[in-house]
Amino acid sequence: MDTLTPLTPKQIVAQLDNYIIGQTDAKKAVAIALYNRYRRMQVPEKLQQEITPKNLMMIGPTGVGKTEIARRLAKIVNAPFVKVEATKFTEVGYVGRDVESMVRDLVSMAVSMVEKDKFDEIRPEVRRDVDKKLVKLLAPGVKKEQKQNNNDFMSMLNNMQNGQNLGSIFNNNNDTVDSDPDSNAEVTDEIRNRRLSVKEQLDKGLLEDEEVTIKVEESKKVGPMDDQMGQMGLDMSGMMDSLMPKKTITRTLPVKEARELLIQQESDKRVDHDEIYQRAIELTQNKGIIFIDEFDKIAAGDKKNSGEVSREGVQRDILPIVEGSRINTKYGPVDTDHILFIASGAFAESKPSDLIAELQGRFPIRVELNDLTEEDFIQILTKPDNALTKQYVALTRADGIHLTFTKESVEEIAKVAFELNNSNQNIGARRLSTVLEKILADILYEGPDMQMGDITITREYVHEQVGKIAADQDLSRYIL
Repeated sequence: MDTLTPLTPKQIVAQLDNYIIGQTDAKKAVAIALYNRYRRMQVPEKLQQEITPKNLMMIGPTGVGKTEIARRLAKIVNAPFVKVEATKFTEVGYVGRDVESMVRDLVSMAVSMVEKDKFDEIRPEVRRDVDKKLVKLLAPGVKKEQKQNNNDFMSMLNNMQNGQNLGSIFNNNNDTVDSDPDSNAEVTDEIRNRRLSVKEQLDKGLLEDEEVTIKVEESKKVGPMDDQMGQMGLDMSGMMDSLMPKKTITRTLPVKEARELLIQQESDKRVDHDEIYQRAIELTQNKGIIFIDEFDKIAAGDKKNSGEVSREGVQRDILPIVEGSRINTKYGPVDTDHILFIASGAFAESKPSDLIAELQGRFPIRVELNDLTEEDFIQILTKPDNALTKQYVALTRADGIHLTFTKESVEEIAKVAFELNNSNQNIGARRLSTVLEKILADILYEGPDMQMGDITITREYVHEQVGKIAADQDLSRYIL
């Protein structure tokens, strides 16, 4: 999972520039914090344990890029990442999610990442075997008559005495997911010849839309008990799976979809899950990032009320995790000493100094993000790889529409959004989505039923769609 030549802080910032406009100080701070992890791994092992991550606190209004910076950062370095909201947690003794759940969520994300990498490694050989099975399903053999075996019950009892689990005993039949389609069928010369033809067509991709019936395992259902057992380091669903027979369902799907399901199923059987869990825990401990949003909401601020105790209780529960502690998860214990924590909040009604002193000290790097200007809005609309105008151009292309925004129209959209943020509540770049949806509402509605062809969005069109609404403060407060 680790890259041999990690990105330098400058390279990380350059990558972030592709998605986030401005906020250079914040980008530099997170890039340095991330690269320090690589630096830590280069020092003697004894000293590595003493070097703790410099957690960050991002301060700024909503919609200026705090969450996006953290999310993109994790993608750039291929690190496990979870975003949680501080307001969702309750202190120990209250009903609600406990703060340790964010670490369990992070480990689950790491398991998915490592599992995907492992699945990708073995995919070529698994696909070859799955395609062989698909050939047999597309050209099935002649079914033989099944004879009832009177000794089935006695055989089952013997297996139980020999220590086999219930799942393997009850699945000891020809109707399981991984059974050979030919196990109870006769393959004639005619069928063999047909299979050669089917294989040739399958290899050429000519049967991707052909329907095939397969048996798959029923999806696991996660219940509230799983999360509670996870707190004690128990994998309840895994324990039940080993005891009870696996339920199978029959599905008829196009070959391309059936292949992916079978590959996923077969890969899951071939990998060493214990190794995956161990690697995921190591990845979590050394590269994990936890982004805690709405951090300002758990600061008491100037409002002294009955909720203050609960807020301070959440802070005190978060503190040992940020300081470094061992958390039990269903995949194994996880040390949080070197997980990078990024806190985020507007701090409009409170200040970072309203947090308990111990927690403040665990977020030594403070970065203030700036309010977005009208020029920033123009850049956000056009420059990033995922710019909003580019997204709408791609969306409308599905209806055969060639959408174009003039330079003047983009400037007008930015102006309207900026003025709305000043006159109403400032929601940052999110205002652009609201304005664009209103401007393009008719096109998005009529598009699928009309051959619109080329459409150019001009300054006049923007003004016609939102100008009057934006000018009326009472109306804009509700609509835009």
